[in-house]
Amino acid sequence: MHTARSAINVKKCVVSSALLIAALSPCIAAAALGEPETSVQTDAAGLRGSIKVTPHANYRLHEIQLPSGTTVREFAGPDGKVFAVAWNGPTVPNLRQTLGSYFDNYVAAAKAPHSGHKHLQIHESNLVVQAGGHMRAFSGLAYLPQAVPGGVNVGDLR
Repeated sequence: MHTARSAINVKKCVVSSALLIAALSPCIAAAALGEPETSVQTDAAGLRGSIKVTPHANYRLHEIQLPSGTTVREFAGPDGKVFAVAWNGPTVPNLRQTLGSYFDNYVAAAKAPHSGHKHLQIHESNLVVQAGGHMRAFSGLAYLPQAVPGGVNVGDLR
């Protein structure tokens, strides 16, 4: 019984540590949440990564393939601002850069007690973050509820 508890506690610490390290790592990511869409092109050029832009009815999707194999998808509304960022792949992008001015909100909310250790759910009035995964398989979505264009289903932003 004691060994099972110890294994669970070690697993919790490993997952929490992996998320924190990934969030603070100095990887290059893309434009920041809430920032102008024009910065996506600059970041993609600096990454020497491939970028694909797909127009949708109420937003433009910028998909950047990072050298690490992680894909970052940025969703820009008709106003030209990034209203959501999603990622998946073997590494977590630099969340300080990706979340921009919302990073401190993320860190404060992530430190608060929450259930589940493989998944993080933050629901604030100005920021929603859903993140999780395990080594070499991370994914997440961050968006600004007040900035999501009308007619956009947040569940489709993956």
